[in-house]
Formats: sequence, C-alpha cells, structure tokens
Amino acid sequence: MIFFTQVRKFVFAVLCLTILLLTACTDSANSQDTIATAITPTDYSISSHWLAAPTSTDKTADVFYVYPTAYSKASPSDPNFCAIDNPTMIQGAKTSIQRTAAAFAPYANIYAPFYRQVDARYQLSLPFTQQDEIIQKEPLIDVTAAFEYYLEHYNGGRPFILAGHSQGSAVLIFILSDYMKAHPDVYKRMIAAYIIGQSVTSDYLAQNPHLKFATGSNDTGVILSWNTEAPVIDGTSPVTRPGGIAINPITWTTEEISATVEQNRGSIELNPATGGTPVLDEYGQLLRVPDLADATVNKTRGVVICSSVNPADYQFGFPLGVYHTFDYPFYFFNIRQNAADRINQYFIENSGS
Repeated sequence: MIFFTQVRKFVFAVLCLTILLLTACTDSANSQDTIATAITPTDYSISSHWLAAPTSTDKTADVFYVYPTAYSKASPSDPNFCAIDNPTMIQGAKTSIQRTAAAFAPYANIYAPFYRQVDARYQLSLPFTQQDEIIQKEPLIDVTAAFEYYLEHYNGGRPFILAGHSQGSAVLIFILSDYMKAHPDVYKRMIAAYIIGQSVTSDYLAQNPHLKFATGSNDTGVILSWNTEAPVIDGTSPVTRPGGIAINPITWTTEEISATVEQNRGSIELNPATGGTPVLDEYGQLLRVPDLADATVNKTRGVVICSSVNPADYQFGFPLGVYHTFDYPFYFFNIRQNAADRINQYFIENSGS
C-alpha cells in the first residue's frame, strides 16, 4: 500500500501555500512600535476568535498552537490580509490542527487562536526583509494579543509548549525573539518551542542569545525545528533559508546520523475525502502508519532528509521533493512521545520550585 498517494487528488492549494520564509529577527524596534500602533489587535475575549480554547483542563501542561497558512486570495483584488472570520481560513485552520497539533493532545491542553493571515503568493513576491516586516503586521499583532489573553485568562500558571507550522512558526519566531526576551518570567515556563516548517537560522540565534536550540530528546526551554525534503529536490526549496538548523524528529539529535523507518514511532495517513484530515482506524483512533519515513539531518542544507518515500507521491504545489505538508504527518507519533518526554523532564527539573 502506498500511503498518502491519493491525497494529491483533492484541492490542497491553500494548504500547499504554507511556505512563508520568515526567520530573521528585525532590528527596527521603533518600526515595530509604529506598526503595532497602527493596527488594532483582534479581540480575544470573543470566543469565536479561538480555534481551540478548552473551558476545563485535565492536563498539567498546555500547548499554544499557531496554524499554517489557511488563507489564499481567490482573486487579485482580494485583500493581502484576511479578516479574522474569513471562512476559507477558518476551515483550513480546523483541518490543519487535526494533522499537526493533535500530536500533543494526549499530554497537553491545546489553545489555538484564529488570526489574520497574509496571502502566501503576495508574501513570496517580496524580498526576505520585507517578508519579515509583513509577518509583524496583522499576524504577529493578533497572535501576540491572543498569547497575552491566553496567559491571563486560560493558562493558570501552567508550563506550556509553543507549536506552529509554516506561517504559524514564522509568527512564533518573533514571539520567541521579542516577547520572551521582554518577559523572562513567561519564558521560564516554556517547555519547548516546535518551530516546524520554518528555518531557524544560526544568525537568528546569534542575534537572540536568550534562546537556545535543542540538542537532545528531553532538554527544555529550547527550540526544535526542521523542514523535510527528499535527497534531491527539483530546483530550490521555497521554505528554507541559508543557515537553517534542523533536528532529527526520530532521534532528536542535530548530528548527521540516519534514523531508519523502523526507528520511526509512526506516521499518519491523510484522507483526501475530508480535505487532508488524518485517517482513523476501525475504533475511531488515528491510524498509525509504520515504516514509512526515515530521517537524516543535512547540515549543509539545514533540513531533514527523508529518503524512504517516492517524491512523486508527495508533490503538493512545491518543487518535487519538498515535503512541507508532511513535516508533522511523517513524524507524528515521534512528536507525540517527544512532547511527553519534555513535559516530564520539565516537571522533574522544577519539582522544587
């Protein structure tokens, strides 16, 4: 059986546009202040502005999740930034959370705001520096407002994980560099930040010495990041930047040591009939797909290489061999176990505090 092959038959254009190349930390604090003054944040006291906000909690840790691009302009005259109630964005976000943030569900309470997104085609038409400026407009202003509302009204002092994919990770890049620097008390409660589908570069880390990249399977207060590619891609990947750092999502090391499909705890299959939500087994649980995806860090390219699948089965609007849509699905159950390990380690390290 070839998993995921049928997925490419359905309309996946919006989800395939989750390719925002946004990592560099801006040096223009005054410029950011001006942007923040000009744009009014979304009101997150309104329940409909949340994709996920549980009213009761049974986990000792949270996940604050920011979804990938779910908005795409239907015509050139449409706005570059969508409204908070844009129906296409809302539906795409609901689909995305099921194949991404659901990995954390057994071990953490998941909170996820809707936010005003930028159209990816417009975004990618700009130079990198302008792309960084664009993400600091509506997307970052909304997510920052949502994060502050979450901390004040939902979090209750619990430790938390930041998790995102693509545009969501691009926004979290700035939450880490700016908000966490200004709020070290909040940063102390961050278990880890899964900045997936987004390049975290060595330059970015050098500019933000309060941050650190993960080096193992259970270190805490760290960033984890990767973009998944085939050994050879057709052209240039639109989702990576020079100097990116990647961690192996099977072995959780940054070294160039191969992890086999047998070491993978399991992938998930996507259902083309439901727009790409995970396939469920006969008991209504996520169908675990064994022996699908291997993983090897390539430090030169700053990515994770998956050599065990056929690139032609995973071409979704990206150059052949760029597995952006499958950054989470290929390593879904590895992410789940890793989140459990890091949560457990956080409580061990902070048992006396």
